[in-house]
Amino acid sequence: MMTKHLSLEVPMSMSKMQSQPVVARKAALTRRTLVASSLLLGFAQFGFAADVYPSKPITLIVPYPAGGANDAVARIVGQKMGELLKQSIVVDNRAGAGTTIGTTIAARAPADGYTLVLGSLSSHAISPHLYRQPGYDAIKDFAPLGMIGEAPIVLEVATNSPYKDVKQIVDQAKKEPGKLTYGSAGNGSPLHLGAELFKRASGVDLTHVPYKGGNAHTMDLMGNRIDMIFDTLTSATPLIASGKVRALAVASAERLPEMPNVPTFAESGYPNFVVNAWYALYAPAKVSPEVVAKLNKALNDSLNDPDAKERLAKLGVRSKASTPAELATFTKTELDRYGTVINAINLKID
Repeated sequence: MMTKHLSLEVPMSMSKMQSQPVVARKAALTRRTLVASSLLLGFAQFGFAADVYPSKPITLIVPYPAGGANDAVARIVGQKMGELLKQSIVVDNRAGAGTTIGTTIAARAPADGYTLVLGSLSSHAISPHLYRQPGYDAIKDFAPLGMIGEAPIVLEVATNSPYKDVKQIVDQAKKEPGKLTYGSAGNGSPLHLGAELFKRASGVDLTHVPYKGGNAHTMDLMGNRIDMIFDTLTSATPLIASGKVRALAVASAERLPEMPNVPTFAESGYPNFVVNAWYALYAPAKVSPEVVAKLNKALNDSLNDPDAKERLAKLGVRSKASTPAELATFTKTELDRYGTVINAINLKID
């Protein structure tokens, strides 16, 4: 009786376990192991899916004020890329100090692909030489993603100017060195340095009249207070189309479809004078190759979109897709080119 009573005191679970054959116990353990492994695998897969790039909005820093041509370029490309990547791309305007403020912010951002910057002739070729402490290295601090496009520089005079072509300007400048004037948006601006490149190419002496931004130099050109300006196609197109100024030459490799009667500088006797304002996308250095490849594809697909291509063309920007490697080479070439000019004229901004 005592033995029977004691057997009833044994916990049921232990009793069952002890009564189970060894093979059954091993099978149960195996099933529990498989269930646990499946749960862990599911969690791992969920975590991986959550980290697929991009999983949140991307910030595109534009080192220019809102409302200008640079801002418009960024918004056109950002919208199209966002549609392709299925994430919004938010434009963040950080203007000031010749593009160095916004560009520096981008250079110091985490290299995770969620901060990009609109690079340009100013930010990645001029300002690094112009400012003694720009705050970034145009080559080492960025991962090139791809070109967006170019806007050729145009030589303009007033509609009633006596100069009808480049040759007449060069002849007059050689006859009276320093007498002819050209205006720009300020010392170190792309248009100032474009004119300096022309002076080196033609061997003439022109006098620079810098203005404090805006379109004051254009107004003075139309009022015959300066002799000429070198302007971007973006700004020049509406003025030329309305007859307010006259274009003498365009610094592109070929004539422009929208200005078929305006010769190139090459046709005017300066075959190597090709000068463009340009736009490109960069990420902070050390961003992963996978992210670079994904962003490059989204950018190039955006540039091939007919709507984006047309909208950029209306801004005077000729879209130009590229690989990251091609942009890296181009950036270094432009940086060296403008560094030579800036150092030659000893131009620095503290």
